[in-house]
Amino acid sequence: MVQNKGEPGGGPFWVEENGTQSLQIVEQNQLDLDSREQNDIWKSSTHFNPVDLVCGVRNYEGKKFDLNLYVNEDAVFVSKKSHEEGELKALELPGLWNGSMAFWNTVFVEVPIETFNPVKTVDDLLRKAHQP
Repeated sequence: MVQNKGEPGGGPFWVEENGTQSLQIVEQNQLDLDSREQNDIWKSSTHFNPVDLVCGVRNYEGKKFDLNLYVNEDAVFVSKKSHEEGELKALELPGLWNGSMAFWNTVFVEVPIETFNPVKTVDDLLRKAHQP
């Protein structure tokens, strides 16, 4: 995780489902921002997900984990995407960190902000970090 400096995207949160709590990356579109409680938690977020992942894909015996067992199939959400001259809504299935890691043993670690250089728009390529 890096410190939250206002970039768009998800962050680390505790999620409770069926009486079980787990650490997960939550995207803003997954929240009910009309809920004062959820909105307050989102706004007070101190860290952001820079998509640096280290994953153990084998158990202590060296056998591969069946990663399909860790997917929360209910972790779908609707997002807005730009397309040609308009906007459309897209149904997003669980991605690597929002839904597919729902039942992993997760630890979030803070890394220096310099490690995070997002490109969400073509203008982001003009940032100093992307210059030769």
